[in-house]
Amino acid sequence: MLDEPAAWRADAASASAPTGSPLPDSPPAPVSPPAGTAHPGSPPKADEATGGSRRRTGVDPVKALMHRHRELCERAVDPLEIAAGLEAHGVTDRTAARFRHRDVFSLAEEMYARVPRDSDIEPATQHAVSDTPRGRRPVWAVLTLLPGALGALTLVGLNFTDGRMRLAVGAGGVLAVSAALRAALRRGPLRATAHTVPATRAWTWWLLAYALLGDGLLTAAVAGGPDEAWAPATAPLLALAFAVAPGAWCAQLFGAVARRRLASSRGLEEFAASVRPLLLAVFALFLCALCALIGVAAAVLGQDAAYAGAGTLGALLLLARLLTAHGRTHAPAVVLGAAAAAEALAVSTVFAGRLPGCGFLAVPVETAVDAWGPGTVPALACGAAALTLLVHAARTLTRASAHAPTDTTP
Repeated sequence: MLDEPAAWRADAASASAPTGSPLPDSPPAPVSPPAGTAHPGSPPKADEATGGSRRRTGVDPVKALMHRHRELCERAVDPLEIAAGLEAHGVTDRTAARFRHRDVFSLAEEMYARVPRDSDIEPATQHAVSDTPRGRRPVWAVLTLLPGALGALTLVGLNFTDGRMRLAVGAGGVLAVSAALRAALRRGPLRATAHTVPATRAWTWWLLAYALLGDGLLTAAVAGGPDEAWAPATAPLLALAFAVAPGAWCAQLFGAVARRRLASSRGLEEFAASVRPLLLAVFALFLCALCALIGVAAAVLGQDAAYAGAGTLGALLLLARLLTAHGRTHAPAVVLGAAAAAEALAVSTVFAGRLPGCGFLAVPVETAVDAWGPGTVPALACGAAALTLLVHAARTLTRASAHAPTDTTP
C-alpha cells in the first residue's frame, strides 16, 4: 500500500484529472502570504514548509497516475505487467510524454520502482510464480494428443462393429473426444483467460457437424434428395482432432516469443511491428501442419482430401481460440456465428428453391456446387470468417496488454 496523508491524496487525485493539455513543467506561481503571517524575508515555519512540500508533491504526474492505478502497481511482479495494464487502459507512448517519459515502458519502470513492496519477497520468487506454466508443460502437451488418438480409436471401433454396437461405439467415441478436447483446452496455451460467450461453443459444434455431414447433405439436396443416408466425411474431423496438438504448440511458441520481445521492446509501436510478422508466421506454420494432417487422414480413410473446407475451418477455429486465450471473446463468438449462419443459409436456399416460384433462390449455391463441388460453401464461409479474425488478431494480439501475465491456473 502507498502510505501518504489524506490531504496529499486529495491533491494527487486532483492532479490526475484529465485537462486536455500537457501537465505543467513548473510549479504554480507563488501566492502572497495572508495578513498576520511572518514577513517574506523571515525563515519559514515548520507548518509552512510542510504545506509547500504538499503543493510540490501534488503536481507530481507519475505519483498521481500511481494513485489511479494503485491496484495494478501493487500486484505487478515486473514493470512489463504495469506497461501492459497501462496500455489496456488507453495509455500510449504519446500519453507517456505528458508524464515526462519517452514511452510507456519507461513510465512503467518508474512506477514499479516507486511502489513500496514487501522486502521479504525476492524478485526471483516473484518471477517463479509467473513462470509456473513452464513446469506443467508436459501435462498440457500430452492432453493435446488425446483428441486425435481417441478419434482414431473410435474410427477403428466403427470398422469392426455393426448394428446397435456400432451406434454405441460412435456415441461413446463422440463423448470421449469431446471430453478430451475440453481437457486439452482447459490447460496450456489455449486455455481461456476470460469468461467465454456461451454461444461460441454452440457455433463451434455446428461448424464441426457440418464438416462431418454438410457436404453430403448439400450434394444430395442439389441432386433432388436426399433419398437415402449418405456417408459422413470422417477424414476432416480426424485431421482437426489431431490438429489440436500443433495448434497448442503454435500458440505456445507465439506467446513465448511475444513475451520475450515485450521485454526487449522500448515502445508500443516497436513491439507491435515485431509481433505482427510472428503472428503470421505461426499461423502459416499451423496451416502447413493442418494440410499435412488432412492429406494423411484422407489417404488412410480412402476419402477425398477436403483441403479447402477443412483447412479454412481449422484456421478459423485456431484464430478464435487464440483470441479467446488472450481475453478477446466477443469477436470470435460473432464471427463463428456468422460462418455457421452462412452454411445454414446455403443449405436452406437449396431446399427453399423447390417451392413454387422460388427456384431462383437455389441458383447461386447450385451453380457453385456444380462448378467447384460441395466444399465451396464451407470454404467460402469459413475462409471469409478466418480472414476477418486474422485481421482482428493482427490488431489486438500485437498489443502489450494481450500478453500481460494472468492468474489463471494452467
